[in-house]
Amino acid sequence: MTTFNRSKSFNKKVLGVVSPRNLSCGSPRANRSSPVSRWYMLLVVVGSIVSFFIAIGGGCIYVLPTLTQAFQGSAMSKFNDSIGYCNVFDGIWVVDDGYPLYNASECPFAERGFNCLGNGRKDGDYLKWRWKPDNCSIPRLDVHTILERFRNKRVVFVGDSMSRTQWESLICLLMEGVKDKKSVYEVNGNRITKQIRFLGVRFSTFNLTIEFFRSVFLVRHGRMPRLAPKRVKSVLRLDKLDDISSQWIDSDVLIFNTGQWWVPGKLFETGCYFQVGNSVKLGMSIPTAYKIAVDTWALWVQNTIDTNRTRVFFRTFEPYHWSDKSHKFCNVTRHPMSETGGRDRNLFSDTVLEVVKNMKVPVTALQITSMSAFRSDAHVGMWNDNLPVPDCSHWCLPGVPDMWNEILLSFLFYQP
Repeated sequence: MTTFNRSKSFNKKVLGVVSPRNLSCGSPRANRSSPVSRWYMLLVVVGSIVSFFIAIGGGCIYVLPTLTQAFQGSAMSKFNDSIGYCNVFDGIWVVDDGYPLYNASECPFAERGFNCLGNGRKDGDYLKWRWKPDNCSIPRLDVHTILERFRNKRVVFVGDSMSRTQWESLICLLMEGVKDKKSVYEVNGNRITKQIRFLGVRFSTFNLTIEFFRSVFLVRHGRMPRLAPKRVKSVLRLDKLDDISSQWIDSDVLIFNTGQWWVPGKLFETGCYFQVGNSVKLGMSIPTAYKIAVDTWALWVQNTIDTNRTRVFFRTFEPYHWSDKSHKFCNVTRHPMSETGGRDRNLFSDTVLEVVKNMKVPVTALQITSMSAFRSDAHVGMWNDNLPVPDCSHWCLPGVPDMWNEILLSFLFYQP
């Protein structure tokens, strides 16, 4: 099975050598040359040709590291020309009439709650924005090429509902390149729901599966230990990864996220506290616990995942745009904000970046926090399937998660 490691292909030019039809000079001496002389001249010519190809071959070997992936599609070289000189996550949102890339109402794997147009949103300006890095360009999505490169692959998303949204987005993007829509189906016949722990969509024509595992904390959520205080109803085992983690291993691409559930309302207020080893840490802060959990994830990746085969990504925290701390009021704007209002930085994101930077195996951090912080216009808001409860955490589809996936695909197929 092929992997998503650096490509070894490059554009080879065919070098031809054309021999003159008449090697004689027309002089009597040349015409009367002996067979030995003619053999000698032939050996000189052959020796020169061999030396030439040895020199060319040596040059190719010398420059090969810089030529890898020099020819993998029309958009590849353009991206490679600049990606080494820019951070793809530094940039601006620009209007692009080529968007949106799909219709959520025609994609059976887009949740109704994320289909803002289908739920009554009238303005479509939020659909027309594309992320533009400062010093390079993200290749345009070529769905047919991507599907071919995903042939015989297994792509796995692990995380919370934000991960599920990105999973849905990728499926809807790729379905645009599939003629027979019935050839794409959920492997267990399940409908897309919020609580189910596993969802897998198969593109049968390409032998491709794109899966989602619901693991909102990544680490193990278990019952309270014996003799724990009465306020402890359950614990997060910070030093143990989720008990379904063994199902993530045999994959070609792994994309993780966690963060939205690491809040008091999902933890302490429900009686959930932290445990390390046999000790319950009642006084441990959420940021400290989050760091231990991400370290546990990193150690699991280093010890369990064959990164020569599997490309591993960790997507950073997705900023929300609630109007108040109680998360009851949500102001969805008409256009992206000109300033992030401090949402471009997040403690959880900083923790992920620090851990990934210090890992001993290659892992890519998808630093989407800053770019998404401008998009106060792209949240679900009132256009969900649970009116009148607003939502300034999740994103409309099509929308911002599509751009996360375009960046993900650029790392997989276009970046050296």
